[in-house]
Amino acid sequence: MSMKKAILGLAMTAALAACDSSSGNQLMKDSALPFGAPEFSKYESGQYEEAFMTAFEQQRAEIDAIANNTDAPTFDNTIGALEQSGKLLTKVSGIFFNLNETDADEVMKETEKKIMPLMTEHGAYMTMNEKLWERIKHVYDNKEKMNLTREQEMVLDKYYRKFVRGGALLGAEDKKKFMEIEKELSMASIQFGDNSLAETNAFELHITDEKDLAGLPQGSVQAAKEEAQARGKDGWVFTLQKPSWTPFMQYAENRELRKQMYLGYINRGDNNNANDNKALIAKILKLRQEKAKLFGFNNFAEYQLEDKMAGTPKAAYDLLMTIWNAALPKAKEEAAELQKLMDEEGGNFKLEAWDWWYYTEKLRQKKYALNENELKPYFSLDNVRKGSFMVANKLFGVNFKDVEGVDIYHPEVKVFEVTDTDGPHMALFYTDYFPRATKRAGAWMNNIVEASNVAGENQRPMIVNVCNFTRPAGNTPSLLNIDETRTLFHEFGHALHGMLTKTKYPSVNGTSVARDFVELPSQIMEHWAIEPEVMKLYAHHYETGDTIPDALIEKMQAAASFNSGFETVELVAAALLDMEFHLVDDYNNFDAAAFEKSVAEKIGLIPQITFRYRGPFFNHVFSGGYAVGYYSYLWAEVLDADGYEAFKEKGVFDQETGMSFRKNILEMGGSEEPMVLYRRFRGADPNPEALLKNRGLVD
Repeated sequence: MSMKKAILGLAMTAALAACDSSSGNQLMKDSALPFGAPEFSKYESGQYEEAFMTAFEQQRAEIDAIANNTDAPTFDNTIGALEQSGKLLTKVSGIFFNLNETDADEVMKETEKKIMPLMTEHGAYMTMNEKLWERIKHVYDNKEKMNLTREQEMVLDKYYRKFVRGGALLGAEDKKKFMEIEKELSMASIQFGDNSLAETNAFELHITDEKDLAGLPQGSVQAAKEEAQARGKDGWVFTLQKPSWTPFMQYAENRELRKQMYLGYINRGDNNNANDNKALIAKILKLRQEKAKLFGFNNFAEYQLEDKMAGTPKAAYDLLMTIWNAALPKAKEEAAELQKLMDEEGGNFKLEAWDWWYYTEKLRQKKYALNENELKPYFSLDNVRKGSFMVANKLFGVNFKDVEGVDIYHPEVKVFEVTDTDGPHMALFYTDYFPRATKRAGAWMNNIVEASNVAGENQRPMIVNVCNFTRPAGNTPSLLNIDETRTLFHEFGHALHGMLTKTKYPSVNGTSVARDFVELPSQIMEHWAIEPEVMKLYAHHYETGDTIPDALIEKMQAAASFNSGFETVELVAAALLDMEFHLVDDYNNFDAAAFEKSVAEKIGLIPQITFRYRGPFFNHVFSGGYAVGYYSYLWAEVLDADGYEAFKEKGVFDQETGMSFRKNILEMGGSEEPMVLYRRFRGADPNPEALLKNRGLVD
C-alpha cells in the first residue's frame, strides 16, 4: 500500500463516501453578506462534519496537482500554490473552532472528536508527500537564485520547517509512529479541555443565609442572585467564573466560604472523579517526549523552543529565574505585611492562600485609601471598549464603527467595521465578552476569516475577541475591574495585530509569528489602559458621566506596584512549572501531583501562593498552544516594557511613534525575524531592566 493511502486511512475514506457535496450545506456556499462575512444563523451543527470532509477532499486534490506538476519547481508553482490551496478548509475551520470554544453544543463536541484525528491525517497527507517535499526542498536549496522577496523567504523557511517537523525526513516506521502520536495527542488535548470546562461548570457555592454575604459588593450579590434564579434556586449562587470568584475572594468576610471557593478553583481537574486530568497530563507529557525524540531532541522543551526567539530551554529558564529572584523576596515581604494586618485585627490564625485576596484589599484601602469598588463605576464595558478604539485611532489611524447586515453567532456578540484613516475597509471585528456554560474560561483572540492577498484576491481578516467579563446586573451595566480593563486592551492588541496585517501570504499574516513574540502587541496595549492621560479621555462614571477624578488616578498610581510580588510569583511559578513538566527524562509512572509539589519545593514557592495555573487545569499547556510557551508572556514583557518607553519619551499619543509601531510590528506579521522588526521600531535591542521596573521589582 502506498504511503498516501495508508495516511488517508479507512476512516476518512468511509466518511467521504457518506458525503454528498451537492447538498444544501450552507458552509460550502459563498456568503451573501457584506464583506463575505459568515452567515452564522444558517449554519447547522450537523453540517460541519460534511463540510470538513469535502474540504479535505478539495485540498488533497490541490496538493496532488502541485506535487505532480511536471514544471520545474518555483516559489510560485509550489509554495505560492500551497498558500492558495485549502480555502474551504480554512473557512470551515475558522468558523467551527471559534464556535466550538464559545458556543458549542453536543453535536459539535462529537464532531470535534471525529475531525481532529482526520485533521492530523490531512496534515500528514501534505507533509509526508514525498513528491511535494522534493519540490519544496528544491526551492529551498535554490532560494538564492530565485530573487525572492524577504516575505517569500520567510514563507519558504516556514514551509521547510513545517515539513521537517511534520515528518518529511523520517523513515517509514517513524512516520507511522509520528502519526499515531499526533492523533493520540489531539484526542488527549480535547479531553483535557472538556474535563476542565466540566469541572468549572460543576462547582457552585449556594448561599441561603444572607449573613454569609457580609462584605460583598452589591453588584456581586445581585449577580449571584440572578445566577441562582437562572438555576432555579433560592438565595445566591457563586461560581468559579472569574467575575464571580474574584470579588468573593476579595470581599467575603466568611473565611470558611472563601476557603471553599479557593479550593474549588485550584482543585479543578484534581478531584479523582470522571473529570480528573492527572492521568491525561502524564499521557500527554510522555507522548510529547516520544515525539521530540523521533526528531532527535532530548526532550519536548528543546523541540518546542528550537524555532522560537528564546531558542533553548536554558535561555527561557534563565529569564524566568532572573524575574523569580527579584519577585520572591517581595512576595515574602507582602505575606509578612498581610500577617501583621491580620494580627492587628485580632485574627488568631496564620495567613493561608484563601486569605491573600481578602487581606490584600484591606491593606490596599489602609495604605492608599483605594477601594476597587470606587473605580469600577468609571470603567463600564462600553466606555473601556470606546477607550481602546480611541487609542487605536490616535496611534494607528484606524476607525471603528457599528456595522449592519452582518450575522452573529450569539446575541451578546457585537460587530464593528475597521477602516483606515483614508477610508478603505480593513477588517471586521467581533467582540464576545461574557461568560456562559458553553464557553471555556479565559480570554483570547481568534481569526474567524484569515487575511490573504495572493493572486489578486485581497481577503481582509475577520477577528474576534473572546473574554469572560463581569455581566450586567439588574439596571447596572457591565462594570470592569482594573484587571478586566487591562485584559480588554490586551486582547484588543492581539486583534490589531490580526486586523492591520499587510502581508501577502496567509502563513505569515497577523499573529502568525513566534509564540514568544506574539504577546508584544497585546501586552504593550495594556499600558494605555491605565495611563492617566488616557483614562481622562475614556473613564467616565456610568451614571453621572463625570470623568474619573485626579484624586482616584493619583491613588491608582501610588498603588501601581502594590501586590506585584504576589502577581509576579504566581505567573512566573506557572511558567516554571510548564518548563519543568517538559524537561523530565522518564515519564513512566509519572505522578503529576507529586511532581508539581516537587517543583514548588525546588523553586521555593511559599505556601500562601500557588501556581497561577496548576497542572490539572493548565489549559494553555495541555489543551492550548502554549506548551513550553507560558514563559512567552514574560519574554514578550521585556519587549513591551522597553517598547512603551519609546511612547513615554515622545508622548503616549505620539503618532509618529504609533505609526512606526504599526508599520514595523502590526503590519508585518511573520514576514521578518521578530528581533529585526523590534529593532526597526525601537532602534536598539530591548533592555531587560524595563520589565523589572515596570513591575516595581527594582527602583
